[in-house]
Amino acid sequence: MNRAAIVCFFGLGLLLPWNLVSFANENAALEKQLSLAGKNRDQLEKALALATQAEKKGMEFLVANMPEADLQKLGAEFLLENARLAYQARKETPWGQAPPEEIFLNHVLPYANVDEKRDPWRKEFHELCLPMVKECKTATEAVQKLNGELFKTLKVNYSPQRRAPNLSPKESLAQGNASCTGLSIILVNACRAVGIPARLVGTPNWIDKRGNHTWVEIWDEGWHFTGACEPDPKGLNRGWFTADASKAIQDSPEHAIFAVTFAKSKQHFPLVWARNDKSIPGENVTSRYTPKAAPAKLARVSIKVLNAEKKRVALAVQLFLPGQEKSLAQGTSKGETADLNDFLTFELEPQKEFLLRTGKKETRFRTRSGGEHQILEIQLP
Repeated sequence: MNRAAIVCFFGLGLLLPWNLVSFANENAALEKQLSLAGKNRDQLEKALALATQAEKKGMEFLVANMPEADLQKLGAEFLLENARLAYQARKETPWGQAPPEEIFLNHVLPYANVDEKRDPWRKEFHELCLPMVKECKTATEAVQKLNGELFKTLKVNYSPQRRAPNLSPKESLAQGNASCTGLSIILVNACRAVGIPARLVGTPNWIDKRGNHTWVEIWDEGWHFTGACEPDPKGLNRGWFTADASKAIQDSPEHAIFAVTFAKSKQHFPLVWARNDKSIPGENVTSRYTPKAAPAKLARVSIKVLNAEKKRVALAVQLFLPGQEKSLAQGTSKGETADLNDFLTFELEPQKEFLLRTGKKETRFRTRSGGEHQILEIQLP
């Protein structure tokens, strides 16, 4: 493609001299991506050529940053609809114009999160979710609304018995359940469909090696987090995993916290289901979850109640000091629809005896040292 054709193709018209270097750099990145597209190059060029003037920068951003596998298979129609609806949502919502362009391009416009199947979800989610948030005034209010209503409407719940951890929304709907990653993908896409910047965040492994977890961050004058399908009535930046996240290790590939980006990055987002795949760009955000504070002096005790079939059950739990009838604390254990690492948890005095009463079953235990975490498993008769 000669220079004259390039200028005509991207619709840039006459370029000022001071803009030539920037143009050359941007065009070089696009040309490199197009060269990787193989037989699909004509589809990408078609998408670039047919994007409206308002959507052109966004389309160039997508092509310049999309993974190689997408370069070779995504069609122009898919990309054009995705861009059109993303820019449309930006105009239709009170919060749509608030995010800086960089945030919009990186966290509203993208058509995917990680390596999930590339389903055309945006139109369906736009039509479904926009009425849900029509009375909301802020992005934060809208996220809370979506997180509280969307999963009930879709009839999708958490389950460890899902077919794969990285299901697309369409696959999760067909199965009726999803992992924390699958649920987070649904919520991120729903947010993007109504113009809210959103991204996946997670850790490959908690510090106590219980396993990985994925949640969602949304942008509303800064980044805030929430658990997908786990809305907290008190607002964002709350969740059962905050204590675990506060112990993450910044410089540990296994125990740090990462956020997904669409723009190319030197850091990758670790995929625990595909350890060798480093194609998903990421950002280390551990420092946002690990405030500098004095070492914890209390012991954390998490309660897991199982029935005769070894299934988790939601049951009232009371905590006592041995020999006393007045309970110190109470709560409800988590059932099968809660994340595997989501527990009823008490912060207790270390190295001390306590008594748990679950139905007619009583369990005596001793807490560990301050700052330590123990999981107490109660097997019902």
